[in-house]
Amino acid sequence: MADKDITKLEATSDEEIYDCGLRPKTLQEYVGQHHAKKNLQVFLDAAKKRKESIEHILLYGPPGLGKTTLANVIANETGSGIRTTSGPAIERPGDLAAILTNLKDGDILFIDEIHRLNRLVEEVLYPAMEDYALDLVVGKGPSARTLRLDLPKFALVGATTRMSLMSAPMRDRFGLILPLEFYEDDEISSIIARSAKILNVAIDKKALPILSSRSRKTPRIANRILRRVRDYAEVHGGGRISTDIALGALEDLDVDALGLDRTDRKILLALAQKFSGGPVGINTLAAATAEEPETIEEVYEPFLLQIGFLERTPRGRKITVSALRHLGIKNVENQPKLL
Repeated sequence: MADKDITKLEATSDEEIYDCGLRPKTLQEYVGQHHAKKNLQVFLDAAKKRKESIEHILLYGPPGLGKTTLANVIANETGSGIRTTSGPAIERPGDLAAILTNLKDGDILFIDEIHRLNRLVEEVLYPAMEDYALDLVVGKGPSARTLRLDLPKFALVGATTRMSLMSAPMRDRFGLILPLEFYEDDEISSIIARSAKILNVAIDKKALPILSSRSRKTPRIANRILRRVRDYAEVHGGGRISTDIALGALEDLDVDALGLDRTDRKILLALAQKFSGGPVGINTLAAATAEEPETIEEVYEPFLLQIGFLERTPRGRKITVSALRHLGIKNVENQPKLL
């Protein structure tokens, strides 16, 4: 490389860019989640030595931390085929039966948002997970009979952002449960550098920590920011992402130094200015910010809690002193109603 301050990151081929995307294929390429990777590696190696199919695996954690990516990595590491679906997409037991009967020995069935499975579908899934059999009821009334179909020995990989919403019988049928955690800034920097290589983007090494610090410790957000900064660089910087280009793009995107966007600040300002810092119930907070309660709970709260800007109490949500300091607010009692 001609310039040591520039990481020129080249993709090997157009096929790699468009067909493979930004997802890593192996555990070695997978950045971060060291605890989960360590346990998973032992789990996979043991199954290989015994020449057995792997047991069912449950991945849980906030959105964007790599659950879908890790499911595909598991398939690649075991040399298995993978069939991907989601909990809401499987509406009836017949839908699940169609998927299961088309699997082969050793295949992986990945169900995203598994906590949203229909309870009738979940009941059909129990014998499939335990006995590799599908129990179907044929006919109605007095002539109805039960039909059991043998299934190939597949492995179910489930992913959920809300493990508390899963039933206990479902959780107990997984042989390995792996929590995914928020990433460190240096791990996010490595992910951005790898993604920039695949996207064939020239990026200043000094720009990496700027992007990583504003990525909310989440790879999905880091890659999204990288794409938008790349667009900005194409227009204003000749395609190269320098520190000035990165800062300019993030300012236009309205992402501050800690990764908070306009909605994050709207939630925090509502707590500070409308409710004197809280506590306030989630439904009231949602109404005050024109956001859905589920959106606040699943999209915005995890990060605000992680960085210590929000507290959950029995009486509701409260803003913290750190958040007030970040927003430049000294006294929540006499704040003007700006929102």
